[in-house]
Amino acid sequence: MNSGRHLCVQPTVFMRRFFAKNLLFVIALNALVKPVWIFAIDRTVQNRVGHASYGTFQALLSMSIIMQFVLDFGLNSYNTRAVSRDPASYAKRFPALLGLRLLLMGLYFGVVLGIGYSIGYRGHTLVLLCGTLLIQTLTILVLFIRSNVAAFQRFRLDGVLSITDRLLMILICGTLLVLPSTASRFNIDWFVWCQVGCYAASACFGFYVLWRITRQPIRLSFHLGHVGGMMRAAAPYALLMFLMSIYMRSDVPLLERLYSPQEAGRYMSAVRQLDVCNQFAILFAGILLPLFGRMLAQGQDVAPIARLSTNLLLPLAFLAAVIAWSAGTGIMHMLYPAATARDGRIFAWVMSCLPAYALMYIYSTLLTANGSMRLLNLQAAGAAALSVSVNCLVIPRYGAEGAAMVSCGTQWSIAVSTLFFSSRRNRLPFSPRWIAGHLLYLLVMLLLAWAAFSLWPGEWVRVSLSLVAAAAVLIPAFHFVSPRALAQLISNR
Repeated sequence: MNSGRHLCVQPTVFMRRFFAKNLLFVIALNALVKPVWIFAIDRTVQNRVGHASYGTFQALLSMSIIMQFVLDFGLNSYNTRAVSRDPASYAKRFPALLGLRLLLMGLYFGVVLGIGYSIGYRGHTLVLLCGTLLIQTLTILVLFIRSNVAAFQRFRLDGVLSITDRLLMILICGTLLVLPSTASRFNIDWFVWCQVGCYAASACFGFYVLWRITRQPIRLSFHLGHVGGMMRAAAPYALLMFLMSIYMRSDVPLLERLYSPQEAGRYMSAVRQLDVCNQFAILFAGILLPLFGRMLAQGQDVAPIARLSTNLLLPLAFLAAVIAWSAGTGIMHMLYPAATARDGRIFAWVMSCLPAYALMYIYSTLLTANGSMRLLNLQAAGAAALSVSVNCLVIPRYGAEGAAMVSCGTQWSIAVSTLFFSSRRNRLPFSPRWIAGHLLYLLVMLLLAWAAFSLWPGEWVRVSLSLVAAAAVLIPAFHFVSPRALAQLISNR
């Protein structure tokens, strides 16, 4: 009896340790590189080229992302789930998927350029659109390579690949922004084509890494039987990607078309800060999808990993949202000297999405690994319809602030429904005490933020630091996670 129980529990303990070790390594790498990219490079570029140019670029990029389902067709998620469950299938899948990507690339360029021309983009703007399409094409290629690396459970190599492009951009773009001979002439075109070159270099490095792991030659296959079967299997993932990109990204091009490019740039000033924090939730999803897929295929209990991920992500996401509401104007003014109190409110609403993203990246990933694509697509369709319809009414009157409110409502509706259905589909244990603990933590942080803001009005640095210190005490006190427990988890004992 005891030995049977030991055999049942031991794999879960091992997987938790494996998850924690690899996650901490990947977070450490990204914590060193991604903030430098956002704050030192991307923010400097936006301040240098202005809200109008940057807003136009982001609108074009958002349109490219919305239509990337044509380019990816859900193949990355499908491939990660399939290879993590059956690593031996890589040798047959990879050449066919690589060949299919080349075919989809031509279709992607034709569709998006046709849409861009039909809505009024001409001349230099169309050239920029071509640049953003190349950025997305290479991004999806790198993600495809990484999906295979992660499917083989080589998460540390996947972490290295996740920062390669940004590290190159920091070196190249940073040099152009600092050198006197180039700094004064820096424009949005340089920014776009630098990214194209860095993503291309990252893809080449990724192919080399994949070859070292598998010792399989990098080759193409256009076998119609393989291609057709994989496209049918990947179709639900493609639909999900399309619907998610609509409710996550359509607000920027809608702002640019219905209000102004300047307003789109102002909105992106806040969204870029959300992107910084969201990188860590995305890292969780990148590790959790192949991990959940492998555990479900082996019949292991995924509840401990899901709860550990929530305890690590959600309190920190709540902290960032509370800081945004209590010190948002000061933070935005520090990053963008022309920022006003309105920018602070936009930032606060945008950052309120962060806890919702944290929940979504954990529990929608679990639903994806479980193959619940019909449910995920129904949720995403409802969110896309809600986001676009309400934004079309709100943006012409309220601009970026209205778009931020709509985004917050949409993301939370998805997060709550995903948590509910994921718990039911995967039979996760329901713990009112655990849920109440997170809600009580949020309430305490809000009360402390109100007290700190009342005590030090306008002193956003002091308010922020006091909230960080409070969270450092409260997170272990609420037993979400403690340094000692984390050290024991990643130790070999």
